[in-house]
Amino acid sequence: MRVGIVGLGLIGGSAAKAYKAAGNIVYACDINCSIVEYALLEGVLDGMLDDEALALCDILLLTATPRAVIGYLRENADKFSRNTLVMDFCGTKRLVCDEGFALSKKYGFTFIGAHPMAGLQYSGYKYSRENLFNGASLIIVPPVHDDISLLDEAKRMLQPLGFKKFVVTDAAHHDSMIAYTSQMCHIVSNAFVKSPSALSHRGYSAGSFRDLTRVARLNEAMWTELCLENSENVLKELDCIMKSLGEFRDAIAQGDAGQLYNLFKEGCKAKAKTDL
Repeated sequence: MRVGIVGLGLIGGSAAKAYKAAGNIVYACDINCSIVEYALLEGVLDGMLDDEALALCDILLLTATPRAVIGYLRENADKFSRNTLVMDFCGTKRLVCDEGFALSKKYGFTFIGAHPMAGLQYSGYKYSRENLFNGASLIIVPPVHDDISLLDEAKRMLQPLGFKKFVVTDAAHHDSMIAYTSQMCHIVSNAFVKSPSALSHRGYSAGSFRDLTRVARLNEAMWTELCLENSENVLKELDCIMKSLGEFRDAIAQGDAGQLYNLFKEGCKAKAKTDL
């Protein structure tokens, strides 16, 4: 296959390495030209993703932020081949998919929204690796949900990335769930580590501290954009957790052992249900 990748950060760089390792021809572009030049020197890329290469791609992955992807689509949609499958790998789907579906209908190419459930607490090409997606889930937002041949073709083209599970949904449900499973995790982790006590944690912390603070190290520009774009869903989840935290605070302030016990028990039961 001829693969085009827009954005050579952690996600795009990992995709490029995986496709190249599987013997495909890989083109890429990035706002930082030095990263592309480095990937070319490494042998990860076969060339720049210019207009000529763009017209040759069997699959094109857009791995930048939603705002950047929408800008790229608007600027380049008329250059895509009708035979190219265009997919975005953004962290939110509603605005990107609205734009992608509209432009694909206008210019005749195929667009599918997607979101890989894989990543690290670090960002950038230098942390990318060809096995990043191995065994991970990929959420797919197709233009229609009953086109089995299109979904099969997408799975075939994505096979070199090593995804284990494909979840098909719509953009609204995706953004609602991601507010809880991803954006809230980063917000809570980032807020938790701001305690003055965090500076003195060494010798007093173990696995629970590491787990809770791991994703506090983030790309602040990207997560600002994602949270604001998905603000309605994020605010709903923030209200929910702040209510729960308030209940814990009240129980402790009042020395109410019974209520505190019940709150912990409720949380244990809720976790057990998520593990079923």
